[in-house]
Amino acid sequence: MLPKILVFAGSNRTGAYSGQVADIAARTLAELGAEVTRIALVDYPLPIMDQDLELESGIPENAMRLGRLFAAHSGILIASPEYNSSIPPLLKNTIDWVSRISKDGGKPFKPYAGKVVALCSSSEGNYGGARGLYHLRSVMMNVGTQIITEQCSVIHAHQAFAEDGSLRDARTARSMERVCQSLIDHARMSMLRS
Repeated sequence: MLPKILVFAGSNRTGAYSGQVADIAARTLAELGAEVTRIALVDYPLPIMDQDLELESGIPENAMRLGRLFAAHSGILIASPEYNSSIPPLLKNTIDWVSRISKDGGKPFKPYAGKVVALCSSSEGNYGGARGLYHLRSVMMNVGTQIITEQCSVIHAHQAFAEDGSLRDARTARSMERVCQSLIDHARMSMLRS
């Protein structure tokens, strides 16, 4: 049975580097034998997390849709930009809304339960967005996921991608392959335990 991996970027910006990184990760995962679902958060707009809104209207339907997607996959790969050395608000808001889900159709439901997560980043700077991954790693651990050790940070992202969408730097491409292989291996182990 092939592990199912969900891939998305933490930015909705047209031409976002994180979107390009997510595309590369999706291709690499598929080449390594995973069943990949690539989504864009722009297709799941959410209001800013607000417990008063939640009390009044419940969990937004797009958060429920995302929660069901998370639950249907063994692994998740997030490609994140870095905003002021931290998590972009779009991504944090998405994570927070999905973390509020406790039921679906009256039945207990925990979208993050048993999920294995890989983290990638990108930026135009020398750190490739890696500083933001410290915060993202902490948040994803807090919601109950298992985060793999390997991560891939694409430095100088404004010149990192070839015309065909691949990574120009062979070392970065190998790093991405290691991340994807580790995610697949951990997702397979998680499937065996469940």
